[in-house]
Amino acid sequence: MQTSEAIKIITASIINIYDEREAGNIARYLIEEKYGKQYVRENIILNDEQADQIKSIIERLRIHEPIQYIIGEAWFYGLKYKVNNDVLIPRPETEELVELIIKENNSGDNKILDIGSGSGCIAITLKKHLPASQIISIDISEQALQIAKLNATIHNTEIQFIKANILNANGMNLSEFTLIVSNPPYVDPAEKNTLQKNVLDFEPHLALFGNAGDPFIFYKKICAFAKTKLINNGKLYFEIPENRGAEIASILQKNNFIDISIKKDMQQKERIVSGVHK
Repeated sequence: MQTSEAIKIITASIINIYDEREAGNIARYLIEEKYGKQYVRENIILNDEQADQIKSIIERLRIHEPIQYIIGEAWFYGLKYKVNNDVLIPRPETEELVELIIKENNSGDNKILDIGSGSGCIAITLKKHLPASQIISIDISEQALQIAKLNATIHNTEIQFIKANILNANGMNLSEFTLIVSNPPYVDPAEKNTLQKNVLDFEPHLALFGNAGDPFIFYKKICAFAKTKLINNGKLYFEIPENRGAEIASILQKNNFIDISIKKDMQQKERIVSGVHK
């Protein structure tokens, strides 16, 4: 079986899940990432083992498993990260959050706290582009921290990872920071049925969902924590649910942050809120 035929078979197998163009893109991406770009460019013949792998992969795709988990890797800000279903798949809107932080904080030393390590993509990217910064990253999930540590080692970045629960921050013995960033769990559990199956059935609920009684509990707790741990003029950055900027900005205002900004992503959806501690 040649590569072109494998791509057609994969595409036809998932066309009832994705539209034809996306299904084709997934098929080509899968072949390129698993076997190399030359397989697509040169239409290389797959051996029996590779053909069997394709059959197994198709079965996983047909139950909506994300291609990144099947491959075990995902791209973020030009780097490849190990991922599994203990961590969220990095999103383009998170790249925009990181890009904004790099742009606004590229002079001098920074002491940065990343709340919610996940795959480590935020902390690692910031360390790569703000190398003088000292970065601490926390997560409640031991499994996520193991993935983040592996990615930090792969990308040769020195980051301190700590297992901690930001909802119970009193026990965290941390000094002051110049910058705090978080992409916290923010999906309202009442809206879980609006999520696509590839998200709801495979990505970690611990990293997806806020509290059923208060979906914005993480923003409130992090703001209260940041008031005590940010230096004067220190900055707080959040990724937010799309078009919920006013609600999140109001949480910052109640905690006496100033210069509060709501920014839209490339899709013109409100996705980032930032503020300055005074």
